[in-house]
Amino acid sequence: MIHVENLTKSFRDLRRGTVVAVDHVSFDVGPGEVLGLLGPNGAGKTTTLRMLCTVLKPTSGTATIAGFDVIAQPEKVRANIGFLSANTAIYDRMSAWEMVEYFGKLYGLAGDRLRQRMEQVFASLQMNHFRDVLGAKMSTGMRQKVSIARAIVHDPPVLIFDEPTLGLDVLVARAVLQNVEQLRDQGKCIIYSTHTMREVEKLCRRVAIINHGQIVTCGLLDDLRRRHGQHDLEELFFQLVT
Repeated sequence: MIHVENLTKSFRDLRRGTVVAVDHVSFDVGPGEVLGLLGPNGAGKTTTLRMLCTVLKPTSGTATIAGFDVIAQPEKVRANIGFLSANTAIYDRMSAWEMVEYFGKLYGLAGDRLRQRMEQVFASLQMNHFRDVLGAKMSTGMRQKVSIARAIVHDPPVLIFDEPTLGLDVLVARAVLQNVEQLRDQGKCIIYSTHTMREVEKLCRRVAIINHGQIVTCGLLDDLRRRHGQHDLEELFFQLVT
């Protein structure tokens, strides 16, 4: 579902010259799998995810999403991917239903097909009790559910979550994790980027750790623990990035 090979992104900086933010990153993610992407701030996680979502164009390397190339077929990639970050904005003057409907239309859904899909999403995320609430009056939990709904309304096979629980209280964060688990069990291919080790241990069998733009280790979590002689994931992380 996701194939990334030698993906690289560099920027020009007036003071430092060429800065390599992502340096020959490679990994694969299959259907029904959640890959945990870990790394300190500035490690290249978000830049990598933005290239996969076609927001940024790679400097070199290749990446395909559901068989479509992120450079040559960006529209096909966007049709097959859902993206959620901690910074996803909610429109204050639109209701939950209106926001999800708007994004459904952007993805090409219409009429009965759109309405049926929205009814499914609102039921599965338990959103019907606030479907007419305006964004300005939503709680943090409501906002996050709307963000998830608009990311999955077109039923994409690939999902990318970039720190989706950042700043959320324990109850809301737990609900987000449960929704990600459900999506995984439906066969979705998911990248889950976070700083919270417990979330990775709960959701992910495979983990990739990135630092200074490079993947320093990637594999099954149990294998990584044995390979690096460290059972505690947090300690393993510190061992590799410091």
